[in-house]
Amino acid sequence: MDSELKQLMARAEALLKRLEAWLPPSPPRSDWNAAVAWRWRRSGTAGWLQPIMHPHAVRLEDLCDIDEQKRRVTENTRQFLAGKPANNVLLTGARGTGKSSLIKALLTEFAGQGLRLVEMDKDHLVDLPEVMDLLEGRPERFILFCDDLSFEAGEAHYKALKTVLDGSLAAPSEHVLVYATSNRRHLMPEYFSENQETRHRDGEIHPGETVEEKISLSDRFGLWVSFYPFDQDAYLEIAAHWIAVLGGDVTEPELFRSDALQWALQRGGRSGRSAWHFARDWVGRQGMPRLP
Repeated sequence: MDSELKQLMARAEALLKRLEAWLPPSPPRSDWNAAVAWRWRRSGTAGWLQPIMHPHAVRLEDLCDIDEQKRRVTENTRQFLAGKPANNVLLTGARGTGKSSLIKALLTEFAGQGLRLVEMDKDHLVDLPEVMDLLEGRPERFILFCDDLSFEAGEAHYKALKTVLDGSLAAPSEHVLVYATSNRRHLMPEYFSENQETRHRDGEIHPGETVEEKISLSDRFGLWVSFYPFDQDAYLEIAAHWIAVLGGDVTEPELFRSDALQWALQRGGRSGRSAWHFARDWVGRQGMPRLP
């Protein structure tokens, strides 16, 4: 009888080990002292905050020709850190103009004052209530960072974001704000036919209400900050600034101007991102033999 029981126990243990191999791993516990920035991760049904050990250290003073945008967003963040009323922020406009870099620079500037950043992918926005629960009661001030945010027709992730912004029965959290960047103001696609109230589209009885549903997401951000394409002089100024930051120099101004403008032409626009990439190329080539 004892031998039969031992065999049964051994078979049960073997079965449990096989089952454990199929179970998702337990999410790691958040170590709030490990980092000042996190990224929300998900595997199967498990979600966790992954510390970002080496966040991109952008400085506010390195962001040129967006002084008004920096002022408005920085003032809002200072209010937030001081425990005063502050708004969720939507940064919109041309690509490569410093929207994401500005939010990264806020972390560099204010991490010592308790600011923390949590990066949320658009596909994980349904997990926002879970993230908010993890942040509840923490003494730090958190910005939920949603980069390059936009939604296509039929996507429902935006509804969770609407609830966190201003749509829940619970009072908004005083120590969590949402800062999002996007290339378009209304975040969701709109169609010309939607402006025609009397026209029914795809069986929609009240098409005007569909338009209101789409616009209401942007309206829940209290502060809108717009970014605009750089003119030629601003682009050259930004490129020269980054060259200096990277330890290079402009010893041949005419060659610098020609190469920088040619770079922008090849990239299809004079953006801050193009200026940064050109500066890296220029500094990297200094001291190297120039090809014919």
